[in-house]
Amino acid sequence: MKILISETTREEREQIIEDSLGNMTGGCDGCMPGIVEMYQPYIDGLMELSEINRQFTEQRVHYEKGDDLPGRAPCEFSY
Repeated sequence: MKILISETTREEREQIIEDSLGNMTGGCDGCMPGIVEMYQPYIDGLMELSEINRQFTEQRVHYEKGDDLPGRAPCEFSY
């Protein structure tokens, strides 16, 4: 399946996002419009899906080691 901007039309990109996300009306909590908005640069041909997903991950995900958390003792197997 082609998903790169250079290989798809705007209509095809809209369909790719719709198919990927499922029900576009917002589901049970109304969050779907925000998720769809996140992918608008892809639909508009400005950013590839991989760029959007990477950006989202970098902004939202961080990891903490167990001994960095309050009240946690260091693990005896830590390096």
